[in-house]
Amino acid sequence: MFTRTESLKEFIRLYPVVSAIIFIHILLYLLTVIPIFPNALIFEKLAGVNLYIIQGEYWRLFTPMILHSGFPHVLFNSFSLVLFGPALERILGKTKFIFLYVTAGVAANIATLLLEPMTYIHVGASGAIFGLFGYFAAVIIFRKDLLSRENSQIILTITVIGVIMTFLQPNINVTAHIFGLIAGFLIGAAFLSKGRPSMASGIPHPRRISRLRPSLKGLPASRLILWGVILLLAILGFLAR
Repeated sequence: MFTRTESLKEFIRLYPVVSAIIFIHILLYLLTVIPIFPNALIFEKLAGVNLYIIQGEYWRLFTPMILHSGFPHVLFNSFSLVLFGPALERILGKTKFIFLYVTAGVAANIATLLLEPMTYIHVGASGAIFGLFGYFAAVIIFRKDLLSRENSQIILTITVIGVIMTFLQPNINVTAHIFGLIAGFLIGAAFLSKGRPSMASGIPHPRRISRLRPSLKGLPASRLILWGVILLLAILGFLAR
């Protein structure tokens, strides 16, 4: 499920929403670092600033999700999407995936507005990405038959570590991370409680899910170590500012 073997062309064709989000991440990052563009103006107009939001600039509940504070931030958040977004885009379909991602991100930003100081400024997709983990957590609790044991362990491990590190690292929007996770979980619970998912509802039948979840069993130790390092980098991406 989390192993990417596609070519770039195949990845874009199979996962157009994830590809579009990553493209927007990279494009906006380039616009903020190439001197010919109004770098400061982009941050001024798109960053999440609580004071400006309550004054009517409601687009700032959305735009922080596509803006990042530096190269490591955009790199690791985009990398995290490459790892964890495709499975959900394929399982849910494009429309539901967009709803999940955007709603979790906006919920994270609304919570930031309500719980953080008016002068608080924030950017980054981490709230939305934590929403993906929240959805996976809902799958594990309500429909664990849709995930292999190995993939469930990966998701739980990364989620727990991500939450713990959220409270340990400085300059982290803890509110966005936690409420993005909660929003994703609630959306997952709502989707999964509507009845047993099928291909018609966008979630494959368990017997077909094997196409989406290559097992970790039988992998050599070197590859397991490699994927452990990759997952650790993904966590750092969530926590990057």
